[in-house]
Amino acid sequence: MRTKKAPIRTVLPDGRYGSTRVTKFINAVMKDGKKTVAQKQVYAALEELAKKTGKKPVEAFEEVVKAISPQMEVRSRRVGGASYQVPMPVRAKRAFALALRWLISEAAKRPSKLHHTFAEKLVAEMLDSLQGQGGAINKRNTSHRMADANKAFAHFRW
Repeated sequence: MRTKKAPIRTVLPDGRYGSTRVTKFINAVMKDGKKTVAQKQVYAALEELAKKTGKKPVEAFEEVVKAISPQMEVRSRRVGGASYQVPMPVRAKRAFALALRWLISEAAKRPSKLHHTFAEKLVAEMLDSLQGQGGAINKRNTSHRMADANKAFAHFRW
């Protein structure tokens, strides 16, 4: 257990869209501190997504995140020597973080034969998410199925 609660860091809005959520997305995509590389990939992906959906880039991104974000998840809880998977609602910040994590990891898994750049992989995963398919949606559905299967332990919620 932590002695103190970890401080919530605020991020500055990104330069192009003025959105803190896009900044968090860029930071999540970033590897080895190469922020400009991550920015190019994310901005290219958002522009392409906007072209294909016919919406503004940030609106389309928010729609994708909403589609992927889980409502319920299971958390381990020890009661009398036994561990139970207790279904719990997901807070908004955690849901956003999970959605980004799943989106990036599933985009990275896509084969390079079909999509050459990471931006193309991100766009493909985002479009699949909007259609209710793809790896990120499968992860959300798995989370919901686990919560549904463990409904019997909901009374252990703290």
